[in-house]
Amino acid sequence: MNEDRFNMDIRKFLKVVGVTSQREIENAVRDALAKGKLGESALLKPRVILSIPELGLEYVVDGETGLA
Repeated sequence: MNEDRFNMDIRKFLKVVGVTSQREIENAVRDALAKGKLGESALLKPRVILSIPELGLEYVVDGETGLA
């Protein structure tokens, strides 16, 4: 296994996940606020599920994000 290539590929993947996830969350929050579905001081509880079927891996990350 080429450790350097593997490491770089994982970092690229995680960067894409981070950037696109942030954009999607921001857009969804703005939309929900505009439609009155979310209060200005809401507490969000995001969840990310990382799955790699070839490895039998399923890893869950839960968090909290406040708007105020």
